[in-house]
Amino acid sequence: MTNSTTNEPEPSDSLKTFGLVHKAFRKRAGLTQEEFAPLVRYQPSTVASIEQGRRLPPRVYVERAEEVLDAFGVLRAAAKYATRQPGLASWFRKWADLEEQAISLYTFENRLVPGLLQTEAYARTLFNERVPVLTDSQIEAQLAARAERQRLLSERPNTVFNFIVEEHVIRRGTGGTEVTRELIDHILTVTELRNVELQLMPMARSVHAGLDGPIRLLETPENEWFGYCEGQRNGQFIADPETISVLHMRYAKLRSQALTPDDSRSLMERTRGAL
Repeated sequence: MTNSTTNEPEPSDSLKTFGLVHKAFRKRAGLTQEEFAPLVRYQPSTVASIEQGRRLPPRVYVERAEEVLDAFGVLRAAAKYATRQPGLASWFRKWADLEEQAISLYTFENRLVPGLLQTEAYARTLFNERVPVLTDSQIEAQLAARAERQRLLSERPNTVFNFIVEEHVIRRGTGGTEVTRELIDHILTVTELRNVELQLMPMARSVHAGLDGPIRLLETPENEWFGYCEGQRNGQFIADPETISVLHMRYAKLRSQALTPDDSRSLMERTRGAL
């Protein structure tokens, strides 16, 4: 877990407003951030980020804070208007909010390394090559939003993260040899966490269940499942049970077709050694 504010986005007015209201109710209750955090089952660093307007409050956080602080529904109402500074695509924000609450997250990617596993250098390469061209400030906002999302891996140790990535995505060499070495080292380190698992889909497997494109699935604390599929300029948030069922079947098949986590680590280590 980190308390660093490096690469965090500038707070939006609505997030800063929510943070100030939250802080006022917390102080009214006579609680420090350290005292309040365990009452809502979050870390003090998360409470600090929310009160400073750097982080969108998860729905479950708002509900717990309402109860603990006896906030008369004010926090719940203020949270409805809290929005992020531009840095996440508008169609992705609903999914990103659910990510912060999820107890299970499944991701299949055949285009690039998933954002939660990217290094800054890898992500910067992607943003530098974006068409239409992004401004420097837009790139920094994108990097900040990505860094904020990546905290989920360390701040949510009870959340299961499973990634299935095509082998060719790692071998593509995006950003050059040094960027790829750093990327592989980072992935190997991250997947040492007990709750993070990566499987590579080997290039030797010519056909598999994910040829229709990337898949993202998540499970909420209420055991609801949602999906998300992203295209060139838009994204589709999926709640339809029938579609979710199909995506589950495909993802289960992908897990059986991909290399095991141990074999995937071995392949990445060999790939790293050959660079």
